[in-house]
Formats: sequence, C-alpha cells, structure tokens
Amino acid sequence: MEIERKFLIKKELLPAELESYPFHEIEQGYLCTNPVVRIRRQDDEYYLTYKSKGLLSREEYNLPLTQEAYEHLRPKADGIVISKTRYLIPEKDGLTIELDIFHKDYDGLFLAEVEFCSEEQANAYVPPAWFGEDVTYSSKYHNSTLSKGKS
Repeated sequence: MEIERKFLIKKELLPAELESYPFHEIEQGYLCTNPVVRIRRQDDEYYLTYKSKGLLSREEYNLPLTQEAYEHLRPKADGIVISKTRYLIPEKDGLTIELDIFHKDYDGLFLAEVEFCSEEQANAYVPPAWFGEDVTYSSKYHNSTLSKGKS
C-alpha cells in the first residue's frame, strides 16, 4: 500500500544546495493509465509497476525488469515519457521528502511527495514552510495524468 501526500513547490522556494542530497535520474512511461501500468528506469534499475485507483492511498506493486525488457516496452508507452530528477531530503520523524524536478515536457514543474506508514500519520503531517499547495487529492498531478500531456 502506498500512502503519500503530494505538494507543489515554487522554484524560488526550492532548498539550497540540492546537489548535496542523494538523487535518482528517472524516466517513466505508461503502458496504460486505467489501471496504471508503468515502466520506469531509475538510474540503472528497471521496473514494471501496477497502481490501483486512489488519491491518498492506493495499492502499488513493483516487478523488476531487465534493461532489454524496458527498452522493448518504452516505445509502446502512451503519451509523454516523463523525465525527472528525484532528490531524497531527510524530513522530521524519520520521513523522507521525495522532491521531483521535472525535465523536458514539464520543465519548471516541482513536486514533493512524502510517504507514510498510515493514513492517520499522513493526515497529521504538517509540511515544511517551503511546501506549496497540497495536491494530494488532485489526480491532475499524478504522473499517469501528466503523461497524457498538458491540457
């Protein structure tokens, strides 16, 4: 089960010295968006992911892929293949902020996600001052929606 909150971030409020945090280079495409079936390259690792419907909470299953399988499936992705850098920023209470800085088609989009162990923990979370609008309950900012292009 994936339980996460998602927030828009304004460029001028991004943390200083982002490069000091660990990060991943991510490319992902969607073979289907209902249900969500995603392929992802994260650095040198490859995955096929299924996600159920939902906003705050949803089922998520990851299966490993080979590079060859990923490259075979990539041209079959519908819409935009999303490219982003994900920074892992330590947060209070042992949490981690996953800050996504999008590239190419979504250059200038910055989203922060925080994953939780329970819905109660998620609902009690007080985000840092540099976080912007809470878009947890908007499917507009799901990557599967973004893959369909700007509207």
